[in-house]
Amino acid sequence: MLLEIKNLNIFFRNYLYIEDLNFFVNKGEIFSIVGESGSGKTLTGLATINLLPDHFSATGKVLFKSKNLLELDLTEIRKIRGKEISYIFQDPSASLNPVLKVGDQVSEIFIYHLGLSKKEAEKKVNEIFQKLKIPHVIKSYPHQLSGGMKQRVMIAIAVALQPEIIIADEPTTAVDVTVQEEILDLLFLITKNENKSLILITHDINILGEYADRVMVMYAGRVMEIAKVESIFKDALHPYTKALVECVPNRGKIKGIPGQIPNLKDLPSGCVFNPRCKYKLTICDKEKPPLKSLSSQHFVRCFLH
Repeated sequence: MLLEIKNLNIFFRNYLYIEDLNFFVNKGEIFSIVGESGSGKTLTGLATINLLPDHFSATGKVLFKSKNLLELDLTEIRKIRGKEISYIFQDPSASLNPVLKVGDQVSEIFIYHLGLSKKEAEKKVNEIFQKLKIPHVIKSYPHQLSGGMKQRVMIAIAVALQPEIIIADEPTTAVDVTVQEEILDLLFLITKNENKSLILITHDINILGEYADRVMVMYAGRVMEIAKVESIFKDALHPYTKALVECVPNRGKIKGIPGQIPNLKDLPSGCVFNPRCKYKLTICDKEKPPLKSLSSQHFVRCFLH
């Protein structure tokens, strides 16, 4: 076990957004967090590296190499970010500095974390860009690159120091389907060939079968189900997970989920999914279901099990 999240709660001012989050990531594993927009996936990823936005706070534990990352001061956590745990943000256009060449932005990592000279850092950058097959963009500014190429630069930044864990937050949101596959293949190969761990955050359950080892399904800031990817597609237990799987296009047909995800400031009583659940029981309106362990690899939060 490389990373363990224990009893994580995330608050926005006095509102409880993410409740009682518990999961772990093994070395060499691709662990995916999936759910609709507004389910709390990004907040979970940001909390993992203690990078929550202003007015957000977290309690619980994020254990990495026996350290609780939530308790580290800014100097200590900066030594870990980028070097041992890296983060690929959703929008590369907003993440890259528009007035610096992309090669120089990658160089900064080596200068800051390893104390290399500018010349030594440039050599390292050349090696990475050659490895990612994008050496021609080293001297480019972000605005000169396509969305897919910017995301490859973000991947170069993420893998520069060979971190133990890469967190990829919707890494293919701004690119077309062809480029999406290329980027996911690249992340998959880096993870598996170098025995690194990847936390893949996505709303697209369709891509998980090819890339993920285990999946955590989130809804309205709560974990609905955790299981191996095979179980998610063949034997999903939670009604929400089943509904997500049914959303995968089949012979040109798409089956949507009625209703909308609730505002995290105004959640329904009982099970947060009960207003949209076609299997709802009387108890679902009144009580919150606990996350049950059905096996060492399968957990579900539902009164049906």
